[in-house]
Amino acid sequence: MSNTNNRRQFLRQMGMYTMGLGFLPSVLAACNEGKSTRNDKDSTAQPSAGNETAKELFFKISLAEWSFHKALFAKKMNHLDFAVRAKNEFGITGVEYVNQFFKDKAKDQAYLAEMKKRADDNGVRSVLIMCDGEGEMGDLDTKKRLQAVENHYKWVEAAQYLGCHAIRVNAAGEGKAEEVAKAAIESLTKLATFGKEHGINVIVENHGSYSSNGKWLGNIMKTVNMTNCGTLPDLGNFCINRSKPENNTPEAWAKTTCLEEYDRYEGVTELMPFAKGVSAKTYDFDADGNETTIDYKRMLQIVKNAGYKDGYIGIEYEGNRLSEEEGVKKTKELLQRLGAI
Repeated sequence: MSNTNNRRQFLRQMGMYTMGLGFLPSVLAACNEGKSTRNDKDSTAQPSAGNETAKELFFKISLAEWSFHKALFAKKMNHLDFAVRAKNEFGITGVEYVNQFFKDKAKDQAYLAEMKKRADDNGVRSVLIMCDGEGEMGDLDTKKRLQAVENHYKWVEAAQYLGCHAIRVNAAGEGKAEEVAKAAIESLTKLATFGKEHGINVIVENHGSYSSNGKWLGNIMKTVNMTNCGTLPDLGNFCINRSKPENNTPEAWAKTTCLEEYDRYEGVTELMPFAKGVSAKTYDFDADGNETTIDYKRMLQIVKNAGYKDGYIGIEYEGNRLSEEEGVKKTKELLQRLGAI
């Protein structure tokens, strides 16, 4: 799949979501990486090949597990190896897990203990868990919505155990924009209340449909108005209406097109005041190492202007031309080159 919209919609069609879109404080302050003032710069603040001096970045680099979704789905990579690979192969010491790759392990203490051990033994920080397939925060069916909230409790507890600062959820639902917003506000308030008891942030990504409208999602954050409820701006995911695929396969979803797109620079600007993380989406690169669809210099300036300092920016490569490994390396080099602005 060529982007996160495709990923999310495809998984829904496969039944991994409860409802389709029609197509595919003290503890908290310590956990809130988006507003952190820690000085523990990791090894990612090193120069890329060819640079003579290291540049200090205004953020820390993490790696989103979705960057390896092809290898993980094909069973060519084990989820338990993710943290070790991030550190040893890419010099990245912050990881963002995706629950799909350990979806039945949220309450498996032995499994979580092994995840934690591998990360700790390698000096890797578990940053967050991206949660999909647990129901919609904006579902207009009250029973389904409340069940979706409760389904996320186990991930809050798992995140707390692993040492993460947040879980990422989806503010999706079908209906009129104001109706879905009202439902999402109720759900996020309830889930964030549970998260607060565990020192965990609940953050929402622009993940297609209404949630990719920066003003819509920003208004939800203003209404919820909780210190541990925020956003995870994805720099490349602002499609609010996508064509339907010919069939229900990854290849077909990859051929869909965005019919209506929200201005990504405006959207990031609107979401950054609430950001507790940032997702650095990339698809492809030109000969100079620049992302071909996103002006990263402009985007990083928006992020910096918002006062985002020492928080994580997570690499999420979704391209097809380069291998997953090469895409991660290119994205890291891009962030290092432009991150000292």
